Amino acid sequence: MAKRDYYEVLGVPRQAGADQLRKAYRKLAMKHHPDRNKGDAAAEEKFKEAKEAYEVLSDAQKRAAYDRFGHAGVNASAAGGGFGGAGFGAGGIHDIFDNIFNDFFGVSPGRGGAWGGGRASARRGHDLEYEVELTLEETAFGAEKNIPVATMQACARCDGKGAEPGSDIRECRSCGGNGQVWARQGPFSIQRACPACRGRGRVIENPCNACGGAGRARSTKTLAVQIPPGVDQDDRIRLSGEGEAGAGGGPPGDLYIVINLKPHDVFRRKDNDLLIDVPISLTTAALGGEVEVPTLDGRVSLKVPAGTQNDKLFRVRGKGIKSRRDYFTGDLICRTNVETPVNLTSRQKELLRELDESLGSSHKHTPKVGRWVEGIKNFFDNLDLKL
Repeated sequence: MAKRDYYEVLGVPRQAGADQLRKAYRKLAMKHHPDRNKGDAAAEEKFKEAKEAYEVLSDAQKRAAYDRFGHAGVNASAAGGGFGGAGFGAGGIHDIFDNIFNDFFGVSPGRGGAWGGGRASARRGHDLEYEVELTLEETAFGAEKNIPVATMQACARCDGKGAEPGSDIRECRSCGGNGQVWARQGPFSIQRACPACRGRGRVIENPCNACGGAGRARSTKTLAVQIPPGVDQDDRIRLSGEGEAGAGGGPPGDLYIVINLKPHDVFRRKDNDLLIDVPISLTTAALGGEVEVPTLDGRVSLKVPAGTQNDKLFRVRGKGIKSRRDYFTGDLICRTNVETPVNLTSRQKELLRELDESLGSSHKHTPKVGRWVEGIKNFFDNLDLKL
C-alpha cells in the first residue's frame, strides 16, 4: 500500500512551522499510542505512521529532501518502525544519490569517506522520544520516573556481535576488512559495498540464533529517569546513549524525554509564576481583612485592603517555581474573586437595602458605577448633537 503524504498524516499545511508540527504529532501520538490501545493493530500503525511523518518533517534536511523528491528522498531514514519510528540518523539526500547509482550501475557508493572507505553497515542508532506526564508538584520539586522504552537493543545473547557465543568473526578476505571493493562499470571505476560481506568488513560463520546475525533485537527496557526541579511544559531532557542500538556495531542514539504538565486543581502555571483565584466575601472586600492562601510548600496570609475590587491582583514574592535554567524563583499571583452573598434571609436583605440607601446616589462609594453612568450620559448627549 502506498504511503500517505506526511503533511496529510499530521493534518498540517506544507508551510507548517516547528510548533505546529509538534502539537499535531503529540495529539496523534497520545490518541494512538499502543499503551492506550492494547491489541489495536490499526492504532499501532497510525502511531507508527505519525511518528515517521513527524521525524522526517521536524528535521530540516530530511524535510527539504521530502519536499523535493517525496518519499524517495527520505526512503532509508524513514524506514524505521515500532516505538520511536524513524530516527534522526543518516539518510535524506544521501539516499537519493544511492538510488541514482543503483538505477544506473546496480551498485551503492556507500557512506565512508569520499565515495567509500570504512564500514558502511555501522550506523548510529535512531533517537527516540518519550512523553511523560508530570504533576505541578513534580515539575516544581523534581521526581524519579520509571519509563518503559520499547526499542532495538544490542542482542543479549551475542552482546551485539551478531555471532553465536564462542564462534569466530573473521575479517572479510575479499575486501580486507574495509567493507568496500572497486568495480568496473564501462568507463567508470566505482567503489561499492563488498558483496562477500555486504559492506560489513567481517564475516560471521555462525550467526546468532536470537538475532539472526543482526546484532540487535527488539525489547523493552525500563529506565529510572531523574526529572530535575523546574521543568516546564514541552521541555526536553536528553538521555545520551539510551536510544536505539546502532546497526553493525554503530553507537546508540539518544532518548529525549518530553514533559507534559497535567492540569492542577488549584494552581495554573505561567513560566515560573503560579496563578490562583482567591474568593473573598463582600464584607472582606469592603472592609479589608486577611485571607489564608495555599502555596506549594505551605500557607501564607494575604492582606486584603479595604475597598478591594474583583480581579485585583496581589503578588506574593518567591512562592512560585524555581527555574532550572537561571535558578530564579517565580511568584504567586493571587486574583481576587469577590463573591456575592446568596440565600439571604429577609432580615439580611433588609439590612442590604438599608446599606444601599445610606450610600446615596452620588457614587462616592461606587466610583466604577459612577464612571459608567457618566460615560453613558456623554454617549447619548453626543448622539443628540449629531441628530
